[in-house]
Amino acid sequence: MTATTDFEVHSARGPFNAAFFRVMGPYIEWSVRRHKRRVFADLPPTVVEIGSGVGANLRHLAPGSTLVAVEPNPHMHRQLSAAADRRGVHLDLRDRVAEHTGLPDHSVDAVISSLVLCTVTDPAAVLAEIRRILRPGGTYRFVEHVAAPAGTPTRALQRALRRPWAWTFEGCSCERDLAGALRDAGFARLDVEPYRLHSPFITFNTQIAGIAHA
Repeated sequence: MTATTDFEVHSARGPFNAAFFRVMGPYIEWSVRRHKRRVFADLPPTVVEIGSGVGANLRHLAPGSTLVAVEPNPHMHRQLSAAADRRGVHLDLRDRVAEHTGLPDHSVDAVISSLVLCTVTDPAAVLAEIRRILRPGGTYRFVEHVAAPAGTPTRALQRALRRPWAWTFEGCSCERDLAGALRDAGFARLDVEPYRLHSPFITFNTQIAGIAHA
């Protein structure tokens, strides 16, 4: 593993998030499974994942695949490693932030993420890094939650809860226009589908899923 860069490990939030996603992972997966199955279909044998967490997306990789997991929260690592073992996936765990993967230029066929771009410090820098490491014709496949349309009750609730939400979930913003960031990132083609979940986590319910082509 390589060293963490620019990630503050919080003594309370780190363990809390690892526990939260271990417990709530099945519910979250049930909520977004249709969208993940679509965009994560037919992944190549080696995949880079930004923010692998405790391994929610390992189920979308075939046994024998390799996951290059960019995950800076050390409290996630033990559960992620155990989940990879259970799924028969070889884990290349990189203790780094998504802005600095340390991977060579144009070396990757597929990058995936789910519910991660909301937490990174600089989404534009992360998308630039993804473009840098993808080979021509490679794909970035994503499932992310985004800001609700301006003037809606959901957007008002997102704004009201943005500070406690961000503190609790490692800086997660529920007010980011990630579809706009993806359009501005310079991918050769972008296929993106907006949709809405119906869950108790109302600030989390406006989402996008899609594939960006290098």
